[in-house]
Amino acid sequence: MKKLTILGSTGSIGTQTLDVVNSDREAYEIQGLAAGSNIKLLIEQAKHFQPKVVCVSSKALAEEAKPYLPAGTSVVYGEEGLIEIAAGTDADTVVTAIVGSRGLNATLAAINEGKHIGLANKETLVTAGHIVMKQAKARGVKILPIDSEHSAIFQCLNGEIRSTVKAITLTASGGSFRDRTRKELEGVTVKEALNHPNWSMGAKITIDSATMANKGLEVIEAHWLFNLSYEQINVLLHPESIIHSYVEFIDNSIIAQLGLPDMRVPIQYALTYPDRQPTPTESLNLAKIAALHFREMDFDRYPCLRMAFDSGKAGQSAPTVFNAANETAVARFLGGEITFLDIERVIETVLSRHIIVDVPDVQSIAEVDAWARKEASLV
Repeated sequence: MKKLTILGSTGSIGTQTLDVVNSDREAYEIQGLAAGSNIKLLIEQAKHFQPKVVCVSSKALAEEAKPYLPAGTSVVYGEEGLIEIAAGTDADTVVTAIVGSRGLNATLAAINEGKHIGLANKETLVTAGHIVMKQAKARGVKILPIDSEHSAIFQCLNGEIRSTVKAITLTASGGSFRDRTRKELEGVTVKEALNHPNWSMGAKITIDSATMANKGLEVIEAHWLFNLSYEQINVLLHPESIIHSYVEFIDNSIIAQLGLPDMRVPIQYALTYPDRQPTPTESLNLAKIAALHFREMDFDRYPCLRMAFDSGKAGQSAPTVFNAANETAVARFLGGEITFLDIERVIETVLSRHIIVDVPDVQSIAEVDAWARKEASLV
């Protein structure tokens, strides 16, 4: 039986992870569940899965939830609580599905305790990939990717000699506005931006998909996960989201991973690796789909992707700044403070003001992150 703790249990990845668990209850035991402020759903999850501990964002929410939790389930809160639930249970695997860079310290705490990581929080590697991967290697911890693209690459590389990899290609759906010109993006609404054509995701990731910042974060994450140079990482627009990504080898052979766009497949593979189990998903019928389409990536159309590549190549503090500026800009857009096209303007302005520095530890990353967020909130 695999023992799990899920950070971000009430979000899109968290709830789909629990769908996978629910489909085979004898295979899993939930040790901990962490959420932010959605305590109603968290309480429902706790009653159903009977975790040893749950975590919420504040002391007030913890007091509010406490009377409704099942007997034997304790409650912790805040940053300290998140670290405690990540590192302090009997879980052998921690699924990190918190959106944004705030999942970093909890992930590092879990790794330090020797827990394997089901990684759905790409910002962890974007901001601190050099620290996370080094610590995981030292502790013998597996970092198992949950993003569909990275799961696809991970599967395509199974049994292959890494030195024979020529390049990888991450596919991108193009998001909510893939068929619109930049002129047609002027004045688009939050509601329109949140209408993703293929995937069911949280608000922040859906906006990131529309700007292609999400694919940029995935590029940086792939660099760390697979130890590849940025020159070996490509992005291709693929509207159907059937080919989730592929690997090209030095003999020009290509191995791809295909499937319908359902996050429960990569989630379950991360939980059962190296084994495979039946999933509560539909089979892919290529004859029914009939055709797949692809487009070269246009960096002028999607400047956030260009900035992500540039930040990754620059290294050191640049990816942290890119991520923090993007998170802040997206929050401002969702709050109605700036326009959709302002998101890329904010990121570019903050990057242009930043002097790149070394970030050897979590404290230095936090300082750069805070600076970038402050700048992004003002421009």
